Amino acid sequence: MASTSEPLLRTLAPALRELERRLRAWLDAKHRYPLSTLQRASLEGLASDLDRQADALQMEQPLLTIVLMGGTGVGKSTLLNAMAGGAIANASFARPTTRDPVVYYHHSIQTNRLDPALQFCKLASHDRPNLEQKILVDTPDLDSNDLANREKLMRILPVADIVLYVGSQEKYHDKLGWELFLEQRQRRAFAFVLNKWDRCLHPGAVGMRPDEDLLRDLKAEGFASPLLFRTCAQHWVDNPPVANNGAPTPPVEGEQFVDLMHWLEMGITRMEVEAIKARGVSQLLKHLAETMDAVCPPDLTESAERVRAAWSRQLGDEGDTVTTVLLNTLDPYQKEIEHHFASARQKHFTGLMAWYLHTFNKLRYTGSTLRDQIPFAGRSNVKTPQEWDLARFTEACSAAASEQHLQSRLKAMTNRLLIEADTLGIPLGLLSEPAEATARLDWRARYAQAMIEVITTVERGWSQPTGPRRWFQKGIILVADWVPGLSGASMGIFLLWQYTMLVPARHFELMDLLQPLGVVLITLVIMHIVIALCLPLRWQVIRTQFHERLDKRLREELEQHYHQVLTDVTTEVLSERRQNENFAKEIQEVASWLAEREQAASIVNLYGK
Repeated sequence: MASTSEPLLRTLAPALRELERRLRAWLDAKHRYPLSTLQRASLEGLASDLDRQADALQMEQPLLTIVLMGGTGVGKSTLLNAMAGGAIANASFARPTTRDPVVYYHHSIQTNRLDPALQFCKLASHDRPNLEQKILVDTPDLDSNDLANREKLMRILPVADIVLYVGSQEKYHDKLGWELFLEQRQRRAFAFVLNKWDRCLHPGAVGMRPDEDLLRDLKAEGFASPLLFRTCAQHWVDNPPVANNGAPTPPVEGEQFVDLMHWLEMGITRMEVEAIKARGVSQLLKHLAETMDAVCPPDLTESAERVRAAWSRQLGDEGDTVTTVLLNTLDPYQKEIEHHFASARQKHFTGLMAWYLHTFNKLRYTGSTLRDQIPFAGRSNVKTPQEWDLARFTEACSAAASEQHLQSRLKAMTNRLLIEADTLGIPLGLLSEPAEATARLDWRARYAQAMIEVITTVERGWSQPTGPRRWFQKGIILVADWVPGLSGASMGIFLLWQYTMLVPARHFELMDLLQPLGVVLITLVIMHIVIALCLPLRWQVIRTQFHERLDKRLREELEQHYHQVLTDVTTEVLSERRQNENFAKEIQEVASWLAEREQAASIVNLYGK
């Protein structure tokens, strides 16, 4: 049997080291889905346990560490002295120190083979061959008022392969010890000692003997046949078993110290040592898998879709509000905007109509300058703008809008978005940092850029329409370009005909010269009226188009940035989840391989279900 289990342990060691390396790398990596302090501490402890187990399994002869644990006054040290056949606490230690755990080990074991947690304890060696692979450790009281002693115990426990839980009539089920047992039972083998048995032969307060009460509670925790030894350790310190000709007599009925020693020396063979090691690894892997499952990020895909829909509504409302604020900053400049649009349109006319429209617009908008009226844009010395400075205009309007607390509104909206996301299943901690970073972007510049694009688009739509409206405008422009000239020419021909054919003797008068000009002017006015009716250029119409396009543009801008935050976070959390799942599969692979090979039937009583 040993020959079949040795390869198991030798293969396990590198497997555990690889898992420990992967776990350390996972812990050191940056996590979008946060780990709590307790979760990180638990995983750090599991990584250390993997390292310890790997070290222990790489030894040619694996060592079994048996830790005595119990409360004050239960007789742990006395029990260890009885096992050692003398007061080893007063023996010559390899490293004399203050009140530290006592390590009882075979002299053939080099101290550097001991776990680092044991090397700086009080070390007492022996030459008993039946305990060659076993290390007995007496620990400080778990209910000690000295916190340093409790810390020493907690440093020793991860080293334990078997915990020998020592109790007495007074302290076999105290709260601290039982809680520590429940915490460790999934990762350690447990055997139990009820010391000072001579005091336990009468029922306790619950109407049954302490051993019966303890066995009942252990079976409730899944121990089908728990190992419980009833001992009187002080008796065997005073009367070592070797002094009774090999046939020691128990001091009272049911006392089992000899059975305890037989189990330690003969019942735990090398096969059992390796089985406990393997079973301990199984429990460790099970705990690791459960912990990794507990810290596995959730799948946020469905939650993200719900959040995206909810955010779209709020971002749409915000876009509409910002659009209204920005357009309100344009209202004082409607005359300038109409002037610009009129100037852009007049470029499509030629001849007399172009001259007329240019003159009309110049007279109509005399004194209208954007630069001199836009807030925060500075003052100009020229009376009329030489060209339309769209960038400066929109920046000034955006700055004026910023003065109306748009940035504060954006921060408030971001907070509302985070609360909405938290309500729909995405924790605040995931989105807070990137969402707040988005709120800190230069939205003033983005608003200005959006206004530039929208004004340019609307202007192009007015001056260069598409579809049927394009041909209709071309027709109006063609008529407006030709009709004034033709009307003037027609009037001139008519006058010439009058002079030559109808009234030959008529003298030339100045009014005759002005008539063609008057006809041309009247025609220009009439065509201007036609243009105004057929191709209206009114601020309210322009403003409506501004609102529709700017609202859509700002909504897209807001959704692009905030939805990207949601997408990035969801993708990162999903990636972490997949990494966690892949690591969990590796843990399960090692655990399944181990379960197929471990031979632990004879140690089943040390483990609860």
